[in-house]
Amino acid sequence: MEFLLHHGVTVLGQWISIAELAGQVFALAVVFLAERRTLWTWPVQVGATVLLFSVYLSAHLGGLAGRQIAILAISLYGWWAWNRRSDPVYGVVVRKGRWAERAAMLGGFAAGTVVMALALQALNASWAPWPDAAIFVGTLVAFGAQGAGLVEFWLVWLVVDAIGVPLQISSGLYFSAAIYVVFAALVVHGWWSWNRTAKSVSRPSVTATAKGS
Repeated sequence: MEFLLHHGVTVLGQWISIAELAGQVFALAVVFLAERRTLWTWPVQVGATVLLFSVYLSAHLGGLAGRQIAILAISLYGWWAWNRRSDPVYGVVVRKGRWAERAAMLGGFAAGTVVMALALQALNASWAPWPDAAIFVGTLVAFGAQGAGLVEFWLVWLVVDAIGVPLQISSGLYFSAAIYVVFAALVVHGWWSWNRTAKSVSRPSVTATAKGS
């Protein structure tokens, strides 16, 4: 790992370690794989998490490193959950969230952001605690919903991207901002794909119910 952290390339005038570059490429691959509902989504996410954890730890960014630990835990849950919900025809079964689940996601996002932002302010751990907190909590909500196979997780990612791009630009992290823009494009397509699949999966159930009545 030391080799990956201390060797790198220059992209858009910014030096990037191999570990950071590989971690971001893996993170992009996760969105691509998630759209296709393949179980490879989760081991690739674990790889991205390990790489980015090392990057943030070496940069003395404890908060971002801690975020990777939380993502790792949720990724292991998602890996297990998707293994249980695979279908021979449709692959991993996805669906639209119920109103109660949507409310829980929204409430968790809002309450978690407030708590996290106040903690960052108290610890003087971020110059932009509110968007920083929203990205942190939104990421956890999105991964949790993704593990549960809910179509709405893509919409949470869109919110995270909308907050993340201007924050990265303000921080001078132009490469990371560009990655967020690419993320957003993939997320829109992923939402369209999962939404269509959710309708296809639910349609046979409705038909079967109608025949049985």
